Amino acid sequence: MVARPMAAALLALTLGAGPAIAQAPAQPAQASPQMSFFVTSANPGRGGDLGGLAGADAHCRNLAAAVGAGTRSWRAYLSATGVNARDRIGRGPWRNAKGEVIAQDLAELHGQAAGLTKQTALTERGTVVNGRGDTPNDHDILTGSQADGTAFTGTEDRTCRDWTSGGEGAAMVGHSDRIGLRDDAAARSWNSSHVSRGCDLSALRSTGGAGLFYCFAAD
Repeated sequence: MVARPMAAALLALTLGAGPAIAQAPAQPAQASPQMSFFVTSANPGRGGDLGGLAGADAHCRNLAAAVGAGTRSWRAYLSATGVNARDRIGRGPWRNAKGEVIAQDLAELHGQAAGLTKQTALTERGTVVNGRGDTPNDHDILTGSQADGTAFTGTEDRTCRDWTSGGEGAAMVGHSDRIGLRDDAAARSWNSSHVSRGCDLSALRSTGGAGLFYCFAAD
């Protein structure tokens, strides 16, 4: 007669433990300790207004810190007036959130053999950025840069007014998946494909973007 109450008590304890286990909070994503490159998982919220280069760098640091990689010298891959994106990011090599090398140095990064593809241009959390054929398509990545990583000259805006405008202006973008409407060099470019229709989030979305940008560790 004693065995039945004890069995019932054990059953109750087991059932009671079930929901607690099921509701355990998920562990935050942790990047590879070698990570020195990622695509931002989100825009700060104001389209092309990133708070200038300093604000963009801070966004890179904050996202990296959230996955345990905030101690590195993170820089946004963005050109501005008199500033070349390629001069901001160190010398390489650079690895994504899974520890995969995407380029050994600046020459490889800006050459035809750049190891950036849809499968390797990952966010700080190690997720793939939606590309052409996905819904939504987020492959337009803000750079403000020419294919060699240098800034544009002249008066035509290519940097959303040096990353301070979330409305008027335009930004040069690249394709993180290296795919576009045509099969040409611009469509396959990760950093210099075409100009956006504007600098607010709706304008950036209209051509296939979400205001994301690349972050590199310069150290």
